[in-house]
Amino acid sequence: MSENTQNAPRPIDIKLHQASRLLEIKFDNNTECMLSCEFLRVYSPSAEVRGHGHGQEVLQVGKEDVNISAILPVGNYAVKLVFTDGHDTGLYSWDYLYDLARNYESLWIEYLGKLSAAGHTRKNLS
Repeated sequence: MSENTQNAPRPIDIKLHQASRLLEIKFDNNTECMLSCEFLRVYSPSAEVRGHGHGQEVLQVGKEDVNISAILPVGNYAVKLVFTDGHDTGLYSWDYLYDLARNYESLWIEYLGKLSAAGHTRKNLS
């Protein structure tokens, strides 16, 4: 995923739906998405999750019921998401959020595959 895209779409509205654990994002190019808190948590751009280089990623498990407790603006280029499991590192740049929105389906399938390969099963939430 690229994080330095020139002229990438920028969010014009970000709303947290805590009951459904979804973050709604509307971009200035009319792209709209609903990203689950779990998805945002397991794809955190932090070094704790991504590691310090290719192949050093840390699989996040047991994040099905995580929520976002705060959304903090960082300049005009990013937000910091504070999760209910205490995770609060990693800046979600506009480019990164747009990449997550555009690639949601393939990234989610990739994550489920990694969980399965590691022998983990997601608990179903209603």
